[in-house]
Amino acid sequence: MTLAPIAIVASMQSGAAWAVDPFVIKDIRVDGLQRTDPGTVFASLPFRIGDTYTDDKSAAALRALFATGLFKNLRIDIDGDSVVVVIEERPIIANVSFVGLKEFDTEALTKSLKDVGIGEGKPFDKALADRAEQELKRQYLTRSLYGAEVTTTITPLERNRVNVSFNVTEGEPAKIAEIHITGNKVFSESTLLGLLEQTTSGWLTWYTKTDRYSRAKLNADLETIRSYYLNRGYLEFAVTSTQVTISPDKQSINIAVTVSEGQPYTVTGIKLEGEYFGREEDFKHLIKLKPGEAYQGEAVAQTTRAFSDLFGTYGYAFARVDSRTDINREKGTVDVTFTSEPQRRVYVRKVIVSGNTRTRDEVIRREFRQFESAWYDGQRIKNSRDRVERLGYFKDVTVDTQEVPGAQDQVDVILTVTERPTGNISVGAGYSSQQKLSLTGSIRQDNVFGSGNYLGIDLNTAYTGRSAVISTVDPYFTVDGVSRAVDLFYRTTKPYNTLGEQYELISHGASVRFGVPFSELDTVFFGIGYERTNISTNAGLPNTYLIYINEIGQNSISIPLTIGWQRDSRDSVLAPQKGKYQRVNLELSPGGQAQYARMNLQYQQYFDITRKISLGINSELGWGVGLNGRPYPIFKNFYGGGLGSVRVFEAGTLGTPDVTGSYVGGNRRFNLNAELYLPVPGSGNDKTFRLFGFMDAGGVWNEETKLNWNVLTSQNPNMIRASAGIGLSWTSPMGPLRLSYGTPIRKDPRDRIEKFQFQIGTAF
Repeated sequence: MTLAPIAIVASMQSGAAWAVDPFVIKDIRVDGLQRTDPGTVFASLPFRIGDTYTDDKSAAALRALFATGLFKNLRIDIDGDSVVVVIEERPIIANVSFVGLKEFDTEALTKSLKDVGIGEGKPFDKALADRAEQELKRQYLTRSLYGAEVTTTITPLERNRVNVSFNVTEGEPAKIAEIHITGNKVFSESTLLGLLEQTTSGWLTWYTKTDRYSRAKLNADLETIRSYYLNRGYLEFAVTSTQVTISPDKQSINIAVTVSEGQPYTVTGIKLEGEYFGREEDFKHLIKLKPGEAYQGEAVAQTTRAFSDLFGTYGYAFARVDSRTDINREKGTVDVTFTSEPQRRVYVRKVIVSGNTRTRDEVIRREFRQFESAWYDGQRIKNSRDRVERLGYFKDVTVDTQEVPGAQDQVDVILTVTERPTGNISVGAGYSSQQKLSLTGSIRQDNVFGSGNYLGIDLNTAYTGRSAVISTVDPYFTVDGVSRAVDLFYRTTKPYNTLGEQYELISHGASVRFGVPFSELDTVFFGIGYERTNISTNAGLPNTYLIYINEIGQNSISIPLTIGWQRDSRDSVLAPQKGKYQRVNLELSPGGQAQYARMNLQYQQYFDITRKISLGINSELGWGVGLNGRPYPIFKNFYGGGLGSVRVFEAGTLGTPDVTGSYVGGNRRFNLNAELYLPVPGSGNDKTFRLFGFMDAGGVWNEETKLNWNVLTSQNPNMIRASAGIGLSWTSPMGPLRLSYGTPIRKDPRDRIEKFQFQIGTAF
């Protein structure tokens, strides 16, 4: 029996259709299937055996089958009372590859293409492949690669499969050759250009890529200029035109911006309008503007944010706070009115954490002070965000508030984090003419397996001391936030003296301490430890050690009890710009051969001088005494010099050397550090990439030295050493890098000098 063709639908031709009289279907067959499950076909058909077949149902069947995206050609034939669905399947993609791809990550690009239908194991669709090619070209434009070319190659394989290859010729990125600003009279062009994130090509733009044009970044830069003028009273400032031109070879871009400055305005009056719940005075204290001063856009923005935050502490998450300006152009004055609409009070339904690919949810949630099913509190949410950022596990932490659909009195708080490597393998080195090269190293993981626990192994091969220390910290040993730290250590110290001899100290022990949080910023520590120290009697042993051995013996056991306090209000752990860090630690050993008391004090503060310049001050004081008529243990002495102390001087060499030439430290120590941080020109928004100028001062003294203000400020360099210099710090893709170069200001002729010192680590 001859088959009657009903409809043919192909990708490159239109189908023909012949009317068929309705009939009752007795059988349905499918021809041409290779991989597709027959059930997929039958499920798409709008008719079954026993139904009446019509032309409308045939057309609907073809539309439904094509909608699956699995088939290239389709045809429905009639064989008597049977319906035959003839199918030509689309090829299956066997492999997706990229040739010449450098700018984008291949793995990420492969995943994104698979999400839109171009991936291994998926049916090949030429239209989707063409769209992927155009999207890839568009992405290159966002990277300033205007000459990039992308072509798609389809290679047929056996068993109806194809390989899809995107061949890319990226070319060189177009770079910003010139940026000009015209129309400015009050501020120079160089001043305004210094505000921009986008720059012309420079010595560091290979890393920052700030010389690559981006429309979004240009808009942000124009807004920065606008804010600069608004903060200086120019309320009517406007960007009148922006022209971006690209060279014929698509390798350079010129940007021309024309501005209209207007006139400056002085604030003459400030008013409040709207609902303030009778607490107008509380809100007035938050106003940053002052009558008689120039209008400042940033001060207005800070005031509206402060009003919103205060409303937030009352539970009004969606309070609307706006500012209105009434300008008098003739007098050059402006009245500012702040209007508020508190809206409705809401409570938090859920706290949603996202972006943590490694860190466990509980590690983040336990830092939250805003609870679910509680009234919304803006201050608690801010504290929560700050606590999560101070963990140091994330590059970025943001908090958003989202309304719950259908519930006017509920919101969800969404915390989004961006993970950063929290492991670190570091190597430090110093070079001096006396001891040549000294090395230190450590392996540390601040967030082991995403648990929030710390694990560290420190190794030191310097001449001043060789050691191995294993430390672990569980910040939430109890659900109330009590931390527990355990240290195991074994140290073999072989100091070198000028007589060419070495003596040896062997110390091993363990300690455990607990940290109890008493407030959002304050923690008190308690601990106990055990330490055993052996002093060898080799030639070259300093007199101070011989005196100690004659009185106490070669072996000393101590059982130190510790108590400490810490407060940390810095805005960042990685690159703080403001805030304080304070620490007090007391160590008391009433038992064993070594009986002593030891104290460490530290005070650190950061000041944000400008948006990009900050000043850091650090001071440390150490003091130790013997107890019960016993001498202070010589092996508990403080040392100074090197990174983290007084730079330029070799690590561990501050203080007066023994008659054997050994540096034995002292039971008293002080150091003061000041660093002025400056952004590296062309580094963009990388806050961790900073130049700094430093001045260090400090010293280490023994019990025989009588300390008072006159002695410390005397010209005797044995009292206070000092140095100054420049340095660079950077949390690089390879890990933290810190280097310094300086010169001594106050020194002793016997001091060991290392003008260049550095430390570098590898993050993982």
